Amino acid sequence: MANFAKSNVPQFSVDVYQNEYLPEGGSEVNAIVTVTATGGGTIGSAVSAPVYPPGRPSAAVAVMVDCSGSMDYPPTKMRNARDATAAAIDTLRDGTAFAVIGGTHVATEVYPGGGRLAVADATTREQAKRALRRLSAGGGTAIGTWLRLADRLLSSADVTIRHGILLTDGRNEHESPDDLRATLDACAGRFTCDARGVGTDWEVKEVTGIASALLGTADIVADPAGLSADFTGMMETAMGKEVADVSLRVWTPVGTTIRFVKQVAPSVADLTDRRSEAGPRAGDYPTGSWGDESRDYHLCLAVPPAGLGREMLAARISLVVPHAGGPGGGSEAERGGATAHNLGAQGLVRAVWTDDMAASTSISPQVAHYTGQAELAQAIQQGLDLRKAGDFDGATAKLGRAVQLANGSGNADTAKLLAKVVDVVDAATGTVRLKTRVAEADEMTLETRSTKTVRVKK
Repeated sequence: MANFAKSNVPQFSVDVYQNEYLPEGGSEVNAIVTVTATGGGTIGSAVSAPVYPPGRPSAAVAVMVDCSGSMDYPPTKMRNARDATAAAIDTLRDGTAFAVIGGTHVATEVYPGGGRLAVADATTREQAKRALRRLSAGGGTAIGTWLRLADRLLSSADVTIRHGILLTDGRNEHESPDDLRATLDACAGRFTCDARGVGTDWEVKEVTGIASALLGTADIVADPAGLSADFTGMMETAMGKEVADVSLRVWTPVGTTIRFVKQVAPSVADLTDRRSEAGPRAGDYPTGSWGDESRDYHLCLAVPPAGLGREMLAARISLVVPHAGGPGGGSEAERGGATAHNLGAQGLVRAVWTDDMAASTSISPQVAHYTGQAELAQAIQQGLDLRKAGDFDGATAKLGRAVQLANGSGNADTAKLLAKVVDVVDAATGTVRLKTRVAEADEMTLETRSTKTVRVKK
């Protein structure tokens, strides 16, 4: 791992927002945990940036480009994919290890080849862009093979940050869902991956599932002409990452159980089932790589009820990274246990039993906001699934509730996307009518971006 004493690595802080007061017999504790990283490097154009200074985390990036036959329909799609990959390569910081993979029903090393990574500089960037010009469309789609090759290449580099960018325009038709799931399980924790679907012939749940499993972002690029800007933005963000493999460590006392741990901003992601044990009554929840940024998490606990006036520490939150050895290094006990490096930030979740009804029935504004944002994401996904299944009454009810939640929480971006799928009669009450004709790109955009949230107003 990087040397965390270096000043150019972000400093982490943890803030806890909750109403700690419970009524007599109350047992559910909710808290929003805000994790903020500040003071690291800034995100900027990599071409003019220097080689990594001493102590700065090193990075490796694999760009996976769909080269299946459908990328030729229309021909501009393949051309835009080549241009976008070239733009991403131009955004690499000098000294970054990188590779380009062509994806069909098999994975092919486009550049540099030979089972190795190139190191970004003016010469290798130009060589990579020349190699991209030879890319052509033909063949099927087996995304798991692309990811496994990316994992092999990325793991060959002795670096801190390992990142993938994956572009597809079609469904994963040449391998089974079980094969893709096995690949994602094998790659989880080894590198992060942003996934993009171009056009409208791909499966939203496949692309979002890849990004979710590998702790990256997912989005739609409905018009291939927008790929270059999107790839540049993704690569700039990847180049801004400073610390890899950060986990939220949650310690709870005897008798307390964790109901769920969810990321709730900038998007909703359930981390509950990703827990790895980290010693007595402690568990680690993976959050991926961090640059200068802030994210919010919702922690829900069940504590043993206590008498009026009693107080207890319900949970202790800290941030850890594995010690040297890289992703997957060491035994499970070493990866999750005492050999992890604590980043020095801590937050406490409390429970206090009171007979003050006003105190015990008040809901924390942060908890209320993010509970609504999670419900909003679920309502959109359920509404679109019901619409596809032909249950238009059910779809209307769910999407109406989504409109109401988006309106109430100030999530203007999601409200605009919903308005392309439903006619809004009254946003405040969630009264809507399904549109009879909806552009496929609009429906897919709403589904893909349904988990994006707005921050609570402090």
